[in-house]
Amino acid sequence: MEPYIPDNLPLNSIVWERHVPLIGRANRALARYDGVLLGIVNPQVLLSPLATHEAVLSSRIEGTQATLEDVLVYEAEMGERIEKDRRDLPRIDEIREVINYRQAMKAAVEALEHRPLNINTICDLHRILLTGVRGERKAPGEIRRIQNYIAPPGTPIERAIFVPPEPPILMDALSNWEMYLHSDEKDPLVQLAVLKAQFELIHPFLDGNGRIGRMLVPLILYSKKIISSPNFYISDYLERNRDTYHDRLLAISRDGDWNGWIDFFLQAVIEQADLNSMKARAILSLYDDMKTRIPDITGSRYSIQAIDAIFSRPIFNTREFSRISAIPRESATKILSELKDNDILEVLRQGQGRRPTTYIFASLIEITQINTMK
Repeated sequence: MEPYIPDNLPLNSIVWERHVPLIGRANRALARYDGVLLGIVNPQVLLSPLATHEAVLSSRIEGTQATLEDVLVYEAEMGERIEKDRRDLPRIDEIREVINYRQAMKAAVEALEHRPLNINTICDLHRILLTGVRGERKAPGEIRRIQNYIAPPGTPIERAIFVPPEPPILMDALSNWEMYLHSDEKDPLVQLAVLKAQFELIHPFLDGNGRIGRMLVPLILYSKKIISSPNFYISDYLERNRDTYHDRLLAISRDGDWNGWIDFFLQAVIEQADLNSMKARAILSLYDDMKTRIPDITGSRYSIQAIDAIFSRPIFNTREFSRISAIPRESATKILSELKDNDILEVLRQGQGRRPTTYIFASLIEITQINTMK
């Protein structure tokens, strides 16, 4: 199989008339979702579990099996006991990949406050993504200098599923990609569809290209001011439609079928924007409910701190709860006991000896893991 030669952007092959209905629906769905985001005072706190779930699902597309609960339990216990007894959490390396994904997204959002999204920023994200995990020996943060290919293990390049561009043309392809990123297109969502696919087909890194490509979706939406905060979660749809996702990308390299990919991507935006809206509204409703119930239950002046803590980290132990909420230990212990007695929290793992009790805010976890519209 010959290495793929990327099309020059902007494309001349887009059949705009074909996409008009989906373009309209996708833009309306995103506008509705952004309206929900604008109604959330602190989306980085309330939507934190959704961001972690996105990192889990994006990593799962690449073959990891770590779950949302795995990641949150690991963070709740700060890795202390788990590091000593790996049998408790055998997917610890995968958990670190998910945490890196989330940290890379955070770093990207901070970088966007100071400079436009560019290839250098993307290389920084890649470095964070692969630090200390699988792929750390595959030149983190560096554009690849060798040819690679996608195929089952042990398959020669002649029988590869996909062979990305040769290293000598990568920088020209990425420069063209970056110029298109900062240009104006007839519709920004079609532009985003092209940018995401082109990046993954250029395949500039030795590892992690798919995850970086999925990170780019909310980052580009945010940088182009299509959404007011970088909280858009598309990996749910892509993971549930993984085979079609890969087939649509391959159809570009094999047949030049950009229009089929654009249709698929716009449909993903529509369905995921609606699902994201439903989840965000449900979380906001749950938050409002807790703002009424928890002060009544606890009678504590620390009620709002407690509420913000359990929303930002819905699995936690007593020690972590006190640290995150900045509530004194004695008051924190009393609040947790009252929330458990009133069925707001459940005990996930009973404390023993010096090990603190681990709690779960199950109502929030259930909302986070909904993957279809009711």
